[in-house]
Amino acid sequence: MCAYRVLVVDDSAFMRKIITDLIVRDESFNIVGTAANGKEAVEKVKELQPDLVTMDVEMPEMNGLEALPLIMAAHPLPVIMLSGINEQGMKETIMALEAGAFDFIRKPSIAHAQDIEQVSKALLEQMHTAMQAVRSRLERKEANERKAALEQAKKTPQEKTTGQAVTEKRAGSQASTDKPPVVPLAPSPAVSTQPKRDAGKSVPAAAKQETKRQQSGTSVTAGRIEQPAAQPSKSVQASTVQKKEDLSKRMGRTPEKLNSSNTAADKSLHGKDKAGLVKPEPRKTVSSSATPIPAAATPPVTAPTVPAASKGFSLKKGVHTSSFRKLVAVGCSTGGPRALKTLLERIPGDFPAPIVIVQHMPPNFTRSLAQRLNTLSPLRVVEAEQGMTLETGTAYIAPGGYQLRIVPGAGGKYTVSLKMEEARNGHRPSVDTMFESLLSLTSLERHLVLLTGMGSDGAKMMKKLYDAGVQSTFAENEETCVVYGMPRSAVELKCVRHLLPMQEIAPKLVQVVK
Repeated sequence: MCAYRVLVVDDSAFMRKIITDLIVRDESFNIVGTAANGKEAVEKVKELQPDLVTMDVEMPEMNGLEALPLIMAAHPLPVIMLSGINEQGMKETIMALEAGAFDFIRKPSIAHAQDIEQVSKALLEQMHTAMQAVRSRLERKEANERKAALEQAKKTPQEKTTGQAVTEKRAGSQASTDKPPVVPLAPSPAVSTQPKRDAGKSVPAAAKQETKRQQSGTSVTAGRIEQPAAQPSKSVQASTVQKKEDLSKRMGRTPEKLNSSNTAADKSLHGKDKAGLVKPEPRKTVSSSATPIPAAATPPVTAPTVPAASKGFSLKKGVHTSSFRKLVAVGCSTGGPRALKTLLERIPGDFPAPIVIVQHMPPNFTRSLAQRLNTLSPLRVVEAEQGMTLETGTAYIAPGGYQLRIVPGAGGKYTVSLKMEEARNGHRPSVDTMFESLLSLTSLERHLVLLTGMGSDGAKMMKKLYDAGVQSTFAENEETCVVYGMPRSAVELKCVRHLLPMQEIAPKLVQVVK
């Protein structure tokens, strides 16, 4: 197996050496070059054609946020950001995730050897996950092209027969002319494109079976997933594409979104989602953490509480009341910030239910995420605080470092409970913990959503809630997931009623809830 080629980008020569040493411990990866700033990184990506890039967020001349869209436009590939915990660095990290970065980790603390080990583990795990996501996407693309070629091959004999009949019919009428008969030509079958670095590798049987049963934009009735109307298969031949477009026009239909290559997952590798990018000013990097680390290396975390000034967020337009009978609970991980942006931008401010969200993220970053989403969504978006009363038209992001539960409060209201408990499924906050707290809230109409993310957090409790009678369950399909882990686990447990691409979840959710 050929090692994946990695480019390391950081303005500190010492940090470049640290990151390089961490990566080369794994023989699956090989460092092909380094860069000292974003401008140099853009040039090195074009020159070296790496498979993956690790890039500092804050750098002189051109920082990581500015370099990211240029890299994705020239050579789409997974980019893992290295972030600090200062406010500017966290904001830019969230924006980088929106713009197409695969994920982020914190820079290791040089003063703590154990901390470096934790960062090393997190970095290598993310790198393997990123390359697996690339392989899965290529395998899915090849499978779709093979299917299209097979379907085209089946149609070819019939088209040839029709062509022969037309030729014979015209032969008599054109016998007295000099013009030869016109015979329609059948389109050529599609040709599969082999992956750049995995050429010659066999696709695992399990992956092939998963590809075959992959569903795009499905909906479930009576507990069973139903496939939508068959979508026209794509062909790489221009003539076939034109014929299908003409057919769609005659039928008064437009190509389905699910068959488009402009999905959110593609944007994560092609960097076309640049909404909200802001050119930042030069900053100084400080350390942060994307994974649970030893207490000695972790800054003290204080439980968020409801300050008197928190009422100020009610000034945002919308309908905000603590009297409701419906609640939406959302879980996500890798790729989540971009997915949440797509979801919350499409939900109106007068949404008649609170939305509680668990995004796997370390302390402080969840606050930056909430602040960023609040500027983009018609909803009011806040980081959840201990004792906060839930209201409609509001989305609550679980704070990093705490397990969040929804509990009944006085006067028929519902409040947020935050506790520094042990990690569950390796996460704090955990989607399973949040979902589990909804089991006893039978007076509420509960709607569950699982978006992109590696692992299976949330699937087990979605299944329990589904078996307990919660029928409004959503999951993001494989086509748009950055990592199809958490949704896949729920699908395999047969507890998902609506399996949809990211851009279709919000409209369907609004329809179901309203």
